[in-house]
Amino acid sequence: MNPIKMMAPLAVTLVLGACGGGAVGGGRFDAPVRSFATGPIHSACMRSDRAARSSSLCGCVQATADATLGRSEQARVVAFFRDPHLAQVTRQSDRRGDERFWTRYKQFVSVAERTCA
Repeated sequence: MNPIKMMAPLAVTLVLGACGGGAVGGGRFDAPVRSFATGPIHSACMRSDRAARSSSLCGCVQATADATLGRSEQARVVAFFRDPHLAQVTRQSDRRGDERFWTRYKQFVSVAERTCA
């Protein structure tokens, strides 16, 4: 048997074991698991007036931002919470830097929608 195929289950076990946490639901792993982090987006999300906000949701969005955006990009996202029109201005901008940021922002939003729903 291929040694890579033999090592794959072990690698998966090690990666999952390193994630920490315990069993959900009395030893059953049937509940979805979301990442959680605190940071500037979590704080801005919690201060927002959005009805769906919760520490769990905002923490998941922050964890997604940590995985997909740099610090300066996260600061720009925080500004969108304060001034949603700024997102529209950024999206419509012809500046190359804004276009690059918007592409990364759309990727962040897509991942957050999938993992934090």
